[in-house]
Amino acid sequence: MSRARTAVGFLPAVLIVAALVGAWQLYATHGNVDSLLLPSPTEVADALWTDRALLWDNFKVTAGEVLLGILVAAVAGLACAVAIHLSPTLRRAVYPLLVASQTVPIPIVASLLVVWLGFDLAPKLVIIGLVSFFPIAVTTLDALAGVDPELRRLMRTLDASRLRTFRHVEAPAALPGLFSGAKVAVAVAVIGAVFAEQSGSDAGLGRLIQQAVPQLLTARAYAAVLILSAFAIALFGLLALVERRVLPWAFESRGGPTR
Repeated sequence: MSRARTAVGFLPAVLIVAALVGAWQLYATHGNVDSLLLPSPTEVADALWTDRALLWDNFKVTAGEVLLGILVAAVAGLACAVAIHLSPTLRRAVYPLLVASQTVPIPIVASLLVVWLGFDLAPKLVIIGLVSFFPIAVTTLDALAGVDPELRRLMRTLDASRLRTFRHVEAPAALPGLFSGAKVAVAVAVIGAVFAEQSGSDAGLGRLIQQAVPQLLTARAYAAVLILSAFAIALFGLLALVERRVLPWAFESRGGPTR
């Protein structure tokens, strides 16, 4: 029954996507537009099949970079949020720098990092980690700060240590924030990976797009973008599923079904 409700819940989004794709197909087919500028959905689908081996090889490179970069960002973001939460002095010193890090133009930094670190995996992980770190750290920090004060007072009444209070009260309360930040991070991580690959790489979907556009292989570029989008959506859905299984009480508090 819950699966049926879930399917019905996704129906409006599916209908909107279908309508947009249909309008795109009609405009690309009957409108006064060159297919080199705007290929039709059928041409993109043809490129997905014809170039499947090339797309798959480059996708594996980008997917590995994104997954490893998100892992690095999650560990660093969680550690930073916990440290800032436990130390008011550190909050005053580090939090402004955390915000300032998001004002740096990523395309420029990506090019500089390639010059500094070379063309291997390191600059790509730094870029992906940089764009993914902030949402994870901030949402986790907000969740830690939003713990019910009554629970903290109860732990003090029970003569619990600061570490024990954090372990039994604050850390569980921070998990929904961590998952929320991670779901935002997977979307921006894909964007960061494309910037990093286009700044200096010999493989990856970002590099493939950069090569396809000047070669007038626009359908291939659109196919690569579609794969990147599908990958980000899949990661988002996987995180949502894990959150639903690990934190059913968080779903109940949002009014969502747990099964």
